[in-house]
Amino acid sequence: MIIAISGLSGCGNTTVSGLVAARLGLKKINYTFHDLAREKGVPFEELHARAEREFPALDLELDKKLVQLAVGDCVIGSRLPVWLVDADLRVWLSAPPRTRAKRIAARESKEPDVKGVKARDAADMTRYKKLYGINLKRHMDVCDLEINTERVTAEKVAEIIAAAARQAPFEKKKNKWPRKIKKIIEEKTKLVG
Repeated sequence: MIIAISGLSGCGNTTVSGLVAARLGLKKINYTFHDLAREKGVPFEELHARAEREFPALDLELDKKLVQLAVGDCVIGSRLPVWLVDADLRVWLSAPPRTRAKRIAARESKEPDVKGVKARDAADMTRYKKLYGINLKRHMDVCDLEINTERVTAEKVAEIIAAAARQAPFEKKKNKWPRKIKKIIEEKTKLVG
């Protein structure tokens, strides 16, 4: 079983995907721009800015790695896995920008920056739309479950997702995106790389 958990920064993807994986005894895959920044030895903010300047190279690198890692039974958490992989259960996590800004600030030991979170969301959404045609406001129909994490603990969110996963097998929604995105990644990687 593959469980894909997506959401914007600060929604709890990393924490929740780890908790769900532990509850279900599955491998956890959570590869983000933070991981890519560490691998490249640059600060996250610098890599995120480069993602816009060097578009689409870094997005393709990240997404290609996520697709490669998502094999076998696993929980994959990041921005786009509900569109990237042919998952058995696709979950979208959401929370208001103010809540997400507070979480990011706590994680990164800095002051909450709601404007910065909104700017990052806008930049990310622009890149997703430009590269894959994904409109986060219109293409949510692939998700089986949407959870607002603002007032729910990560443990409770994980419990809800694990309970949904235990209900399998269930009718799988058609998802055209993984095949489409894999083709885009292959074509554009040849052009960029």
